[in-house]
Amino acid sequence: MIQFAWRWLSSKRVRTATQMRHYVWKHTNAQRDQLSQEAVQELEQAMAQLRRAIVDPASGTSLEQAIESLETTAHRWLKPYASASIRENLEVFLVAAAVVLAFRSFFFQPMAIPTGSAQPSFYGITEENLRDRADVELPSGLEKIYRRWVKGEKFVSVKAKNSGELRLLDPKPVRILPLVSKQRFTIGNQLHTIWFPPDDLWKRAEVYPGMKFEAGDDVIRLKVTSGDHLFVDRMTYNFRRPERGETIVFKSTGVPKLTQNTHYIKRLVGMGGEKIRIGDDRHAYINDRRLEVSDPGFDRVYSFDNKAPEDSVYSGHVNGKVAREYGNLSIAMQTEFPDGDTAYQIRDNHYFVMGDNTMNSYDSRAWLDFPREKVIGKQCFVFWPITERFGWHNY
Repeated sequence: MIQFAWRWLSSKRVRTATQMRHYVWKHTNAQRDQLSQEAVQELEQAMAQLRRAIVDPASGTSLEQAIESLETTAHRWLKPYASASIRENLEVFLVAAAVVLAFRSFFFQPMAIPTGSAQPSFYGITEENLRDRADVELPSGLEKIYRRWVKGEKFVSVKAKNSGELRLLDPKPVRILPLVSKQRFTIGNQLHTIWFPPDDLWKRAEVYPGMKFEAGDDVIRLKVTSGDHLFVDRMTYNFRRPERGETIVFKSTGVPKLTQNTHYIKRLVGMGGEKIRIGDDRHAYINDRRLEVSDPGFDRVYSFDNKAPEDSVYSGHVNGKVAREYGNLSIAMQTEFPDGDTAYQIRDNHYFVMGDNTMNSYDSRAWLDFPREKVIGKQCFVFWPITERFGWHNY
């Protein structure tokens, strides 16, 4: 075996012969029910002879003779396929697609984080309106390409071509081709077109119908940073259950109050059969035991040191009373935990999850628990954009 491996690596002719034998073997099997017994016997003998010549140079048959013999036999008996090159390319494509699908289904599935509910652990799409920031210089040339494809930062800049009132022609992107879209607006009857616009362009850029601009004014001057793209580990939970403190990914399909047919990423806080409440001290209590910094997975979440809760900053977990105290009426109105005394008994075989961005997360505080079979995996590796969060993650 070692000798054969060395010959295969060192000799192009041996590699060609091995590939030829495999090709004839594959087509013989494909046409076996159409070939006579004599044809199958001759083909198998020629393949065996070539194998001996490949493995053992001292077999009595030279490699060139064995290749020529197999080629002659194959031409005599095997039926040629129409458009053989197309068939081969299609076969390679299908095999590659099957490998990719298997990898995605059983090992690592890519996922983009669209919202900020997991910040600052993982970032969703964020924007910065630079229209009134003349001190910020927008990149150009190679720097613009680098920041777009490496850092995930896209810049949209549009100046008014003349004076007038803004009128939106395309409230949402218009798709021209599968990967090509545009949005249009007019100022003083002058058409402006933005190609490849980011989602929610007008809201992010704070541009609204009726706004007035002078010629040369900045209408849109926007920086949009892509959300983290990560691989979801789909293999680990085939061997064990998720553990408290892990950041899990689950399907929303069939879960009431959630956007359907998508995926959510949250931190697992409560298990089936446990009683959970959210104290006024911004800590979760499991069966009346307070979760602490020392609990695996919560060292960052509870690192706020009594600082006021903020958006996109680790601030523990807030209930309705605390959210209202700090002016967040959205969380206060949607939560099922109005105060620190309210408790919920998690249903058996269900999980209770919360986002790390407690001041801007739609999570189990609002829709309670969900079936554990909805879990597809855990966060694993941030592969794009290349920021300080790039790489493996265990929190």
